[in-house]
Amino acid sequence: MSKIPSLTSMAKSAGCAAKIAQTDLAHALAYLPKADDPNLLVDHAGSDDAAVYRLSAELALVETVDIFPPIVDDPFDYGRIAATNALSDIYAMGAKPISALSFVSWPVEVLGTDRLGAVLKGAASICSKAGISIAGGHSIVDNEPKFGLFVTGLVHPDKIIDNTGVKEGDYLVLTKKIGTGVLTTAAKRGYLSPDRLDEAVLSMTTLNDTAASVMMENNITSATDITGFGLLGHLGNMLKASSITNQKKLGAKLFYSEIPLFEGLEDLLSKGLCPSGSKRNLESAAPLTTFSGDISHDYQLLLADAQTSGGLLMSVPKAQLKTLLTGLRNRVVPCAVIGQVIQTEEAAQIQVES
Repeated sequence: MSKIPSLTSMAKSAGCAAKIAQTDLAHALAYLPKADDPNLLVDHAGSDDAAVYRLSAELALVETVDIFPPIVDDPFDYGRIAATNALSDIYAMGAKPISALSFVSWPVEVLGTDRLGAVLKGAASICSKAGISIAGGHSIVDNEPKFGLFVTGLVHPDKIIDNTGVKEGDYLVLTKKIGTGVLTTAAKRGYLSPDRLDEAVLSMTTLNDTAASVMMENNITSATDITGFGLLGHLGNMLKASSITNQKKLGAKLFYSEIPLFEGLEDLLSKGLCPSGSKRNLESAAPLTTFSGDISHDYQLLLADAQTSGGLLMSVPKAQLKTLLTGLRNRVVPCAVIGQVIQTEEAAQIQVES
């Protein structure tokens, strides 16, 4: 009897590292017509986390979808990570999730259905924590397994947290460590034992609901979650969108020493254990990013590392920073001030210092 292959061995890329490069995606999206519905409050134009459609003066629908190939071999954890990642977009917009639909692409003849059942069970366990159910979904047979959720949420139209509210002088606060792309790639290639992934799996299966609650309590108006485009990519999207809205060229100064990282990443990168998605991210970010001379290429890759189910990145006015950080710490949410928004010669320029 032939051995059933591991989940990650059947995936070309792990998790959100499978994303299309930002430059390629932007080229493709240019073919979409511009939306002219006044009730469509947030669409693809600003590269935000989710779409938002106004239903009434006091209610708007938030819609998002996230699907990716296996990032870990345990099917239950795969389902949990995928669900947490999909829900993150809802929380990043300041919304409350209300329901989910699943999407499954599965090589049934090779992997069978028991492991698929475990994936669904894992996703359902996370949705239960979020107070919602998986109401249905769609499935197809494919050579590469993929799983994810379409998630719907609700928000007041005046309380949407999007990526256009960044202001000069704001501080940038991040709520999860960086490095899941490198760690899961190392595990997939056999350089990391499963127990070495425990911290990363815990991070990737921790909902951003508590962080979002504190964010909303402090009236933060601009945020995103850090996923497949890496820290530089998602921050760049915020700065571009806000520069257009504010008619001011906004950039950011990041301090590498303040960015929270998982342990052992530098050693893994020295062995060439970096997802291709992270390399694509750095190439996309390079034209608008400058690094101080003491930040090596490997360190640069970490700032572009393709994250799966990463933390929230908030743009926080100075007057709200202390109470926000206190609120996050009181609720046991990891947080770090990693930089500040500045005015630059070109929109979305990012300066990285040690």
